[in-house]
Amino acid sequence: MRMTQLFTKTAKEPPHDAESANAKLLVQGGFVHQEMAGVYSWLPLGLKTLRKVEAIIREEMDALGAQEILMPGLQPKENWMTTGRWDTVDVLFKLKSQTKKEFALGATHEEIVTPLVKSFISSYKDLPLAVYQIQTKYRDELRAKSGVLRGREFGMKDLYSFHLSQEDLEDFYGRAMEAYMRVFGRCGIRAKVTEASGGDFSKKFSHEFHLETPAGEDNILACTACSFARNAEIATVKKGGSCPECGAALGMTKGIEIGNIFDLGHKFAEAFNVEVTTEDGEKQLVYMGCFGIGITRLVGAIVEASHDDRGIIWPKSVAPMAVHLVSLSSKDASLQARIRETAEGLYDDLEKEGIEVLWDNRTDVSAGEKLVDADLLGFPLRLIISEKTLKDNAFEWKLRQEKTSSLVTVQDIRDEVIAFAAEE
Repeated sequence: MRMTQLFTKTAKEPPHDAESANAKLLVQGGFVHQEMAGVYSWLPLGLKTLRKVEAIIREEMDALGAQEILMPGLQPKENWMTTGRWDTVDVLFKLKSQTKKEFALGATHEEIVTPLVKSFISSYKDLPLAVYQIQTKYRDELRAKSGVLRGREFGMKDLYSFHLSQEDLEDFYGRAMEAYMRVFGRCGIRAKVTEASGGDFSKKFSHEFHLETPAGEDNILACTACSFARNAEIATVKKGGSCPECGAALGMTKGIEIGNIFDLGHKFAEAFNVEVTTEDGEKQLVYMGCFGIGITRLVGAIVEASHDDRGIIWPKSVAPMAVHLVSLSSKDASLQARIRETAEGLYDDLEKEGIEVLWDNRTDVSAGEKLVDADLLGFPLRLIISEKTLKDNAFEWKLRQEKTSSLVTVQDIRDEVIAFAAEE
């Protein structure tokens, strides 16, 4: 992509009402555009990152043995009446059709997936089964805030599992937890597994996955010596108390919830009478699990975790593009022609290799403005070609997370970039 072709532009200042880092940087960098409180358009560069996050999640969910489906965003009132949640879920968007029928916009999909799976399973031989989707969710948040971290419309991956026994559900639950940690690790996030309330679903603990950051909304009691962590909302011990697992002191931290997993037990299976015939010929309710990752929220969390005072520092695995090629203008016409020719040659070579490059080929923008934009956009590798570097017949090589740069010759640059792109 050449910046002269990119329809979005960076802004000189972040939105005046933005509080969180992701709200400031994603909008200022032209990754997203706010349409109203809690609702965003995803623009070309932001959408590239969103799709890469989705691809990582798909790989891990497929490896877990789950099958991808896509359920409707528009849901019938009757299903929500069956579970008794039509009047109890306060964030549910409710619509009335011109036919006078009532519908809900999907805040979650238990009311769809449970009767859907019921229509395809009848025997113990059909279990276990896990299906997932990547879908837009709608929640009538009273106060949408913190950029893409808390929205009224947002992307989510939700997986639902169906089992013959509690033991089988617990086995899958553990494997799903491991898969979630791989997802977050591959996205450049160090997630903390946190015990949380089962809410309306279960009397047992559920588990949340948090990014520890001062920007977080949740208070977490975390052990200073082991991995124990519990959401402060359900904690029976306090900051400074003893860890129930190892006895060390407990500290308080803040976190952004980026995923959660629930043991649903029989709650929804009972509502929709989802039974299978066992090996003994008896009828038995299935056990269900629910596993969610907020995808748009995860992108916001990545920005919260990886930025500085100049802009975003994208992990390479989810960066919109691996390379930002910047050609700086010269007043000397012959040198300007050489700069452009050298930059375009590398751009074409890398494009043929399938390496994603954003080339700042603008000629009406100062060098300082181009470098400020490069910091803001935060791609992993920046290559600068200028009158100064041409004297050494080289490009300036600068990794976004490092303060120093080096020179790589024009002859070697293609191979060096290819090697960089291939690194995990």
